[in-house]
Parts: sequence; structure tokens; C-alpha cells
Amino acid sequence: MSYTIKTEKFEGPLELLLELIEKEQLKITELSLAHVSDQYLDFIKNNENIHLDNLSDFLSVAAKLILIKSRALLPFLEFTEEEEEEIKDLTKQLEEYKKFKEASLQLGKIAGFKRISYAREGFAGVKSIFYPPENVNVFDFKKYFLYILAEIPVIEKLENEVVRDIVTLEEKINDLQNVLRQRVETSFAEVTANAKDKIEVIVSFLAVLEMVKQRIIDVEQGQLFNEIKLKVHPHTN
Repeated sequence: MSYTIKTEKFEGPLELLLELIEKEQLKITELSLAHVSDQYLDFIKNNENIHLDNLSDFLSVAAKLILIKSRALLPFLEFTEEEEEEIKDLTKQLEEYKKFKEASLQLGKIAGFKRISYAREGFAGVKSIFYPPENVNVFDFKKYFLYILAEIPVIEKLENEVVRDIVTLEEKINDLQNVLRQRVETSFAEVTANAKDKIEVIVSFLAVLEMVKQRIIDVEQGQLFNEIKLKVHPHTN
């Protein structure tokens, strides 16, 4: 995967993600990605240098990070095979990106030496001659040729899909505040009772975490996997 997206410091979402992980001195794992997901989301939210045409690449990685963070916070959530593959794919992409980045740095050092390269003059003027392996016939050539053709990716026209409206974190926070103005106390199950899909449950949970962080609400859970109770913080006006 290649990127030509440049911000003030980072070239592409993988460069940003790798920088955040290395800054925390972490290995490339799913847990590490969950750890730096908030920093990544804050960066793309507050950075105005990302061109609108390239923002989709950053948001694609952000969506995978939200899945990873959701698994870390809500281990009981079940993901589809496609979502599981996306999580694994992001880890592999980042590992490969790191290898190529390290290789490019080494090649840059070698190029910086500005040493003179010499050709092998002994082969100057020698014609290239094709020497096929023994016992290879025309049918073998056809078989291998067809094998190579089969490996070439086929450009397919993708079908148009309707993009669903996804509820935002700010909207969920506002909805939860409105509920607590009327009831003073509620539960996470009641908040998510009418959720349309898994994404809305995840956004609702993130909204709860953000409101706890801002000391807008207090949460209480008697035991692991018990109901999560939500109530207005005593000092909230």
C-alpha cells in the first residue's frame, strides 16, 4: 500500500500510527493499537493540513482502530469475519510498513556515501542467451504462462453502496444528557435498548466514557458483567 498524503510531519496514516507506537516504545500488536487509538483520532480531528481528498485513507485506519479499541473495552462484543480480517490486516500492514521504512533509511545512508559503482566489463558485448531447463517443452511454457496470467489482479467495477448515517459521539452525549435530565439515573442497557446496530452501541459506550472523564456523570457496576448504572455527577449543574 502506498501513500502520497503529507501533513506537517506525517506521510500517510501508517506513518502517523507507527510514530505513535514507537513514541510509547510499544511493539506492533492489537493491544498497542488500542493504546494509541485516542492519540491517532485526536490528531486527525485537530489537524487541518490533511487534504480533503486524502482524508478517507486516514478515516479508514481510524475505523479499524475504533474496532480494536472497542474490543479492548467491550470484550463481550462479537465481530464479523470481515471485521476480524480488517483488524489483522492493519497489524500486518503496519509491520510491513515498518520494514520498508527501515530499509529506506539504510538505502538512504548508502546513497549518502556517494561511492562510485563499477560495471563488470567482462560481460560487455556479451549477448543474452536464453537457456531453458532440461526437459521443458511447449506445454510447460503454456502452463506457467497461464499461471502468471492468473496471478495478475483483475480490475473489477465495484457496485455502488449507500453510505449509512452514523450517529456521532457528540450526538450520543447530548442524547444521554437529555435522558439524565429527566430520570437522574439510568443504565447502559436502557441507553442502548433501541440501538440500530453494533456501531451505535460502541459509540454509546464511548460517550459514557467521555462523560465520566469530564465528570458529568458517575458510573457504578457491582460485579463484572453486571448492569452498568449511570447517574448525574453531584457537582454537575
